Parts: sequence; C-alpha cells; structure tokens
Amino acid sequence: MKFILGQIRKNANDEPYPFDDEVDVSELETMKNDIREIKPVRVYGNYIYQGEQIIFTFTIVGEMILPCARTLVDVPYPFEIKVVEVFSTSPYYGEEEEENEIHPVDGEILDLTPYIKENILLEVPFRVFSKVDQETAPVKGEGWEFVSQESDEKKVDPRLKKLESLLTDDDTKQE
Repeated sequence: MKFILGQIRKNANDEPYPFDDEVDVSELETMKNDIREIKPVRVYGNYIYQGEQIIFTFTIVGEMILPCARTLVDVPYPFEIKVVEVFSTSPYYGEEEEENEIHPVDGEILDLTPYIKENILLEVPFRVFSKVDQETAPVKGEGWEFVSQESDEKKVDPRLKKLESLLTDDDTKQE
C-alpha cells in the first residue's frame, strides 16, 4: 500500500483524508512463524499531514490460519487491529524521533505495507485451541504416531520378548 507524498500534501493538509484498500500479506506465510495461511487483509482509515509529520490512523481486518496448540489442526483466527503510525518528512530526523517511534520517509513514496505486516505479526497469539473435539485430531503422521498410556502398557518391547519366554518357562517348572 503505497502513497505519494505529493498526493498526501495535496489531499490531507490539516484535514484527515480517508483510504480503504486490500493488501496482500501472503509473504507472512513463508516467514518462520505459526501463520499457515493468510488471505489479503482490508486496511481502512485516514491520514493527515501536519507540519512535517504524516499521521496514519487505520484498522487492519483479516483472518489467519494457525495450528491448534493441542492437535495441530488448522484454526481460523479472525483479527481486527487498530494502528497509529507517525512518519516524518523532516531532514533533521534524529534519536528523539526514533525513540518515539516516528518513522522517516525516504524519497517521494511512503510504503505502508511493512508496517501492516509488522502489526499483524505482533497480533499473532501465543497459542490457539480448536473448538473441534480432540477425537478428530490426527493420530498418525509421517514418522510419528500417537501412543496412549493404555496401549503402551499392553505392548512388550521386542528386545525383551526373549526374556519374557524365560520367565514363563520358570513359572511352569516351579509348579
């Protein structure tokens, strides 16, 4: 989502200017996080140009697919994030602006997409749980199998199978 500074100065000089668009953030799926799938998000809000600062106030609405913490099945997670981002066109950008999270504008184009992605990543919850019963969870996969305690107790380790035969022979001799 890109804005041209000339348009910003023209449209939003001391008066908020609205915008509404869809942004493709599918790149988040390839990063090392829990997001399995994310569709384009809707970004709407307004911006205002005051002095040498551009203030964006917007909302990000969308849905991401995350793995369930218990069963690893896909869980849809809808989100709505309210954001305020401040940018500076001042040539005297310094440490104070950086500490106050005021972003510098390089060139004549302001790209809001990295800030949208950053806010979505900050919104990803630590863990989510599926509302579907655990019985629908997979019990086998490639290279793994779910083993409950009951089924684990019934199985005898194949390495100890010969020892088991020795124990049964001793029991029959004692009788």
